[in-house]
Amino acid sequence: MPPPTIRELMAAVGPATGVVVRGWVKTRRDSKVCSFAEINDGSCRASLQAVFSPENGDFSAVLPALVTGAAVEIHGDLIVSPAVGQKFEVAARQVKIYGGCDPETYPIQKKKASDEFLRTVAHLRPRTNKYAAMLRIRAELAYSVHTYFRDNGFCYVHTPIFTASDCEGAGQMFTATALDLSKLAALPKTPEGEIDFSKDLFAKKTYLTVSGQLEGEALALALGKIYTFGPTFRAENSNTYRHCAEFWQIEPEMAFYELVDNMDLAEDFIKSITRRVLEQCPADLELFAKFVEPALMDNLRNVTENKYERLPYTEAVKLLEPVNDRFETKVGWGVDLASEHERFLVENYFKKPVILYNKPKEVGSFYMKLNDDGHTVRGMDVLVPRIGELVGGSERENRLDVLESKMKAGNIRPEDYWWYLDLRRYGSAPHSGFGLGFERMMMLVTGISNIRDVTAFPRVPGYAEF
Repeated sequence: MPPPTIRELMAAVGPATGVVVRGWVKTRRDSKVCSFAEINDGSCRASLQAVFSPENGDFSAVLPALVTGAAVEIHGDLIVSPAVGQKFEVAARQVKIYGGCDPETYPIQKKKASDEFLRTVAHLRPRTNKYAAMLRIRAELAYSVHTYFRDNGFCYVHTPIFTASDCEGAGQMFTATALDLSKLAALPKTPEGEIDFSKDLFAKKTYLTVSGQLEGEALALALGKIYTFGPTFRAENSNTYRHCAEFWQIEPEMAFYELVDNMDLAEDFIKSITRRVLEQCPADLELFAKFVEPALMDNLRNVTENKYERLPYTEAVKLLEPVNDRFETKVGWGVDLASEHERFLVENYFKKPVILYNKPKEVGSFYMKLNDDGHTVRGMDVLVPRIGELVGGSERENRLDVLESKMKAGNIRPEDYWWYLDLRRYGSAPHSGFGLGFERMMMLVTGISNIRDVTAFPRVPGYAEF
């Protein structure tokens, strides 16, 4: 069995002899008598101090290698620390250097480095306090997602990464092909001179998915309540703090749920997973509240303790039009609200999360259910502080004739979605769902302002390093 982690040692009830500590040196300092090294293994925010005293051995040969970044194994005794702010320390007796580190070239130093610089060394930035804390929170948040849905009777499903369907109808998809693009002259061509994807691996043009929603609907209309949680892709050349080309998305779909049920679920889900992070990650959240976003804990209490405002789109426009002077994009009925409008509603007007619903059909997707007024659809967005839109969802259009009409109006070929239309031919039922971008949820719970910094290796326009 491997030795206990530093997190487990910190939770010990008392001193212990013969412990083993493995990790990386954060810092080392020398006094006239002893040397002290801070060791961290990533299991928690805290480091464990190792004390090298001549009373316990001659460490003169190994101390020069105990530099920041070195990987070590220390054998010794866990003793009560006389230093303020730490419960235990290790009185070292033996030291093993697994991997040395050149302190002159090691990019991760004790001094603070900018986020921009750390993105260029994303393979090493998890060793910083900030990014290690972010990744531990990310792991806990992912666990909370699965726990919530399992506890509420949902079936976890896996929808395809490769797809021939454009769920959003925007065309911003990565083409996936097995054809050898390095040999352009040898590519199969149609009579019109286009690439003949019927000769490709899947015998048709195929993409990386932007959403598992359409397949999720098929599964919900058999299993009742399902969710998918996996990577999705957008070939959108958008260099903003809120967008990545590759991101993870949580997408529940529920049979017999109407719009109100969908809004209720989204609110309860966000509150539940936020509460779990608050309960399970206090030390890591403290780091972000202290060094990244001073208002973080207030924001998280706002998200978990308030009832979300339910706001029809038409009413939102009436609230925004009188303050149009403050916006770069002016608001009027029919305008797709931007982040600046969403944040105003949340942060300035209601001062709590808002669920915006019944948006104009022109800004809604083809699958959103048309309201009886003929002008709006049963879409909904959950808006939260600092982020704006966190969740986008809708009651799905379950009437075959209306869906066919909407697809025709959007120049969407029904023959490409024959199976999706079949869901309306055979046992159609009201159903709803939503998508929550996992990285945006991470931005909410950590206070990190750029989506590039809430994932280990971000994929953004112009950059796919590592």
